[in-house]
Amino acid sequence: MPVTPAMPAELLPAATLRPRDPARTPMRVTWVGHASVLVQVPGLNILTDPVWSDRAGPFGFGPKRVAAPGIALADLPRIDLILISHNHYDHLDLATLKKLYDRDRPAIVTSLGNDAILRSAGMTATALDWRQAERVGGATVHVVRNHHWSSRWFVDRNRALWSAFVVELPGGNLFFAGDTGMGDGNWVREAAALGPIRLALIPIGAFRFQPGQMASGAHIGPVDALDVFRRLGASWGMAIHWGTFRLSYEGWATPPRLLSAAKRCAGQGTRRFGAVPIGRPVDIAPMTAPPPPTFDRAAILRCLATGEGDALR
Repeated sequence: MPVTPAMPAELLPAATLRPRDPARTPMRVTWVGHASVLVQVPGLNILTDPVWSDRAGPFGFGPKRVAAPGIALADLPRIDLILISHNHYDHLDLATLKKLYDRDRPAIVTSLGNDAILRSAGMTATALDWRQAERVGGATVHVVRNHHWSSRWFVDRNRALWSAFVVELPGGNLFFAGDTGMGDGNWVREAAALGPIRLALIPIGAFRFQPGQMASGAHIGPVDALDVFRRLGASWGMAIHWGTFRLSYEGWATPPRLLSAAKRCAGQGTRRFGAVPIGRPVDIAPMTAPPPPTFDRAAILRCLATGEGDALR
């Protein structure tokens, strides 16, 4: 087993900014940590895979947080819609969901089978198959295919579905990748076919289980995340699923640093897709032209191997 790079020894504080009223801003986004993101558009507050617990696991076990949630649970605005990608503990946190459900009674949209878990805790949800959709307020939520797996316990592997989401919104769609490997890659184009994507939430962490590894079967790394962003044709992208829980062996800051290095190797600018601080609201600019369609993964890997990427652990 490789030497594991150090993670922060103490819980990293989040930014102290509270989410603001987005009434005059078409889209405001705050990364809470891991795959938890607050997306605010006029008339609708959306929360993805909300996890506020200190550990991502059952009965107080599992990986411990190394970064505090970017927004205190009590400071969240009223939540209208929650998206749950799959049933792993770092994405489906019953303790957090129950508090939000009791407070706000949000609509919860997930993929098949995960509604049974929520129902066991007194919550109702709409569970959909891939390529199905549900209308919530002024938005249409599409459950779309990605490449992952599911399990809450040893005997229930792949008995519930995993998914990504496309949310149709005025001014451009929101894409939330959930947790995913690259697989056949066709799932990316299926999401893009639902309409222009203004903002894509794409995971970049938990990809390295041996030295030099750039992806795993169930998780994309920064290089493939850049490819997903390109294939989506999204105007803007936010990197998620890093720096919150220790799930693999890369260093704490390796995912965003490797993403920046990969973008330089690909000749792409730094503004369209990148990491943001936990807890800092970001106003998403209007739709703009997508990045160039060319992408040479082998050339990017060669560039990283001879440059700063090779030094990242």
